[in-house]
Amino acid sequence: MQPPVAENAPAAANPELHKQLAARMQSGLSAHLGIELVAVRPGYLCAQLEIAPHHIAANGYLHGGSVVALADTACGFGCFASLPEDANNFTTIELKSNFLRTTTAGVLRAEAHLVHGGRRTQVWDATVFDAQARALALFRCTQMILYPDKSPK
Repeated sequence: MQPPVAENAPAAANPELHKQLAARMQSGLSAHLGIELVAVRPGYLCAQLEIAPHHIAANGYLHGGSVVALADTACGFGCFASLPEDANNFTTIELKSNFLRTTTAGVLRAEAHLVHGGRRTQVWDATVFDAQARALALFRCTQMILYPDKSPK
């Protein structure tokens, strides 16, 4: 059973943006962890990963870093998709997680929502769900919006 996509998520989707972000997600840490794009809309992004042995901590349960990486990836790609027109990138300047439960197997799904979309910062919230649609973690991050350097060289 897959966790539901949030009912209040914006309906309009951009297939080309989805394709570009999905390809970009297949590099770096997101590729190493097996994170995949599920859906992207203005102010919303959903990503998932299937738990594998490298996601498990020494105690036999899901490593908290795996959960944070999934949530941060969902928020980060959501931010990238929601940049102001003249911005070219972003960087995370703050993040926080609350873990509610753990698991050892199945698909994890992160649903990220834009809370504040300013010209200098964005604030994103994400909830990470297990395969039974139970919330595992709550996550919030602040992204600093970056603009091209226009100073003379």
